[in-house]
Amino acid sequence: MEGEALDQQADFRSLVDHLDGVAVWVASERGGFDYISDGFEDVWGIPPEEIENDPERLVDTIHPDDRERVRSNFEQSDPDAIEDTYQGRIVRPDGSIRWLQNRQIPIRDDDGNVVRVVGISTDITEQKRRENELDALNRILRHDIRNDVNVVAGWAELLEPHVTEEGRPHLERIADAAEHVLELTEIAGEYARTVTDDHDLETKPVSLRETLQREVDVRRESYPDAEFVVDGEIPDVDVTANEMLGSVFRNLLNNAVQHNDEDDPVVKIRCETAADAVHVHVADNVLGIPDHQKQVIFEQGEKGAGGSGTGMGLHLVQILVEQYNGDVRVADNDPTGSDFSVTLPRAT
Repeated sequence: MEGEALDQQADFRSLVDHLDGVAVWVASERGGFDYISDGFEDVWGIPPEEIENDPERLVDTIHPDDRERVRSNFEQSDPDAIEDTYQGRIVRPDGSIRWLQNRQIPIRDDDGNVVRVVGISTDITEQKRRENELDALNRILRHDIRNDVNVVAGWAELLEPHVTEEGRPHLERIADAAEHVLELTEIAGEYARTVTDDHDLETKPVSLRETLQREVDVRRESYPDAEFVVDGEIPDVDVTANEMLGSVFRNLLNNAVQHNDEDDPVVKIRCETAADAVHVHVADNVLGIPDHQKQVIFEQGEKGAGGSGTGMGLHLVQILVEQYNGDVRVADNDPTGSDFSVTLPRAT
């Protein structure tokens, strides 16, 4: 059995030694390393033997801005407090910087004591480069689009006194389209921030009443033909979120109007409080969403019942709410329409 175990260990090491752009190491409870894969030198630019008995040498390669976080995690005495997955930068001997996706896995004995830690570091430098380029392109395009659309909106406003009653609906369509494009640039920016961020969004206590009431007031001005009804009072409580919570309600309220073909669109906002959570309902009086589509409507690229828009707004809602450890769902409204419910944890 011992020989078989040694053969399996040799097979494992042979496998990981041939992984491109991946370094695998096993840290001993005694300090130092029991094993470092051949891929370490490809990633770090340092021969494994240089750090086998000197973990501090490994910490010294960490980028100065990331070093304390990585060091404290590496030296964490409480195994349950170890951040098992994180990103960080290293500085190679030639001065080049590489981004790594790191994972640390504690290995325990039968008594639950940690006897060694397995580390896996994957070079994601190229991925980071593409993300940075995408972010830069997104910011440039949004800036240029917003500038041009603001010009269109400005000229449309100047034209208003000179347009006949017959032409007024066409001018209003131009103004509405310009406003919609500006809205889309905001959604695109918020979406990019969530999907390319290195870490989960930081959360803090946020006033539900102030945030939701502000978005309702703005929607009333933006959609004067729609009726926004707040059933009861918005609870004066704090929820666990951040400054992007407004985007959750903005997209749900916009969705309730933009996909509504009724002559008198009605959007009803209702809140329920529990000991540890708040449930916010945004219901409309549109035709409704088929049951089979309820399961996928929050997925990237899916569109609402009306088929217009990009499908990004509801996907952004789901991403943000999940970052807040909340939940978003859609059900049928009574007697007709859809009821989007957002559950947010109350701040403690």
